[in-house]
Amino acid sequence: MTAKIRFRLPPTAAYVLVAAVIGLALFASATPTPLYDIYRADWHFSTLVLTLVYAVYPIGVLTALLTAGRISDDLGRRPVIALALLGLIAASVLFSVADSVGWLFAARAVQGVTTGLALGAAGAALLDLHPRRDGQNAGLVNGVVSAAGLGAGAIVAALLAQYAPDPLLTPFLVLLGLLAIALAGALAMPEPVAHTTRPRLSVQPPRVPPATRAPFVLAALGVLSSWSVGGVYLALGPSLAAGLLHTDNLVAGGAAVLALCLPAAVAQLVANRVEPGRAAAFGSLVLAVGMGLTAAAVSSGSAVLFLGATAVTGVGFGVAFLGALRSLTAAVPEHSRAEVMSAFYVACYSSLAVPAIAAGLVVSHLGLEPTFRIFTGAVAVLALGVAAAAWRRARTPLAVSTAAG
Repeated sequence: MTAKIRFRLPPTAAYVLVAAVIGLALFASATPTPLYDIYRADWHFSTLVLTLVYAVYPIGVLTALLTAGRISDDLGRRPVIALALLGLIAASVLFSVADSVGWLFAARAVQGVTTGLALGAAGAALLDLHPRRDGQNAGLVNGVVSAAGLGAGAIVAALLAQYAPDPLLTPFLVLLGLLAIALAGALAMPEPVAHTTRPRLSVQPPRVPPATRAPFVLAALGVLSSWSVGGVYLALGPSLAAGLLHTDNLVAGGAAVLALCLPAAVAQLVANRVEPGRAAAFGSLVLAVGMGLTAAAVSSGSAVLFLGATAVTGVGFGVAFLGALRSLTAAVPEHSRAEVMSAFYVACYSSLAVPAIAAGLVVSHLGLEPTFRIFTGAVAVLALGVAAAAWRRARTPLAVSTAAG
């Protein structure tokens, strides 16, 4: 009796697959973004409720990372990635049948939890499956597909909602098709974890091995400034862009997110040879400049300046995130990859959730444009502080090394 041979993806194809899973998870998270104005018009909820619906997603991600951050180190990458994709499919189904704001909260919660599972497991698998075990190159791929996924999700959903039939259904049908293809690939990928154990589900505070703490601090500084921008833009950017452009065309909102994310992806490819610490410092400085230009655009009411300032901000966002991620992935020990990457994403999504929730609380009292000006100013100051701290930290290893020599 012969054993049944199961098809397995070759290593290179598996590497491409897990990169695509990261991009697709972020694509899915951005798909509802340009649709929120339709939901709000149909169901008559406030901007505060809108930002809370948005914030449920990063809170769900944090919940998954804090309770199951290392589960793929125990159970294996393949089953966790497959489970996460099934969860993203369930979230898309919830969105497609939603008929009240309660459904949006439920869909975003499921989407957040399963995205947390996907990012932790796929980020670790990206390191496992890299052909040369190059952590910095894997970090570059992770950063590029993350930014590209966010931008693509927003603009594709906007185009489908504006020009295809049934604007609240078609984007999620397309997303379901992409997720089904990814799930089939995940079931066929090789398992990079050699020894699996029973998973342990409990609240686990973020833990980083001592040898990785210095690069982790630098990575946390980089994401603190860059992802706080993402939180404000993804929650309020589409509504602001539509107001500045004086249009109710949904593509305006998708274009605002794309104007942030596309330059972020391209900037990472251009800056991939810059030393990670200096990239985090330079990216945060450009981010501060972009935030200042954005505040000026909002004050002047110029849509052209707003989109240009958003592109500058996107360059800073991408380079700062690239420096953060590469400095970390190059130093992650093999036995704790999922755990460290989960801790990294805890820092990311904390930086994403807090500004979005705060903006929602402020906007109900001050209005959209004053709130955006306040938060762009606050993020600019934060980014300047992060740039200074990252620059000092980037110079420290060189100084120590020189002294030792």
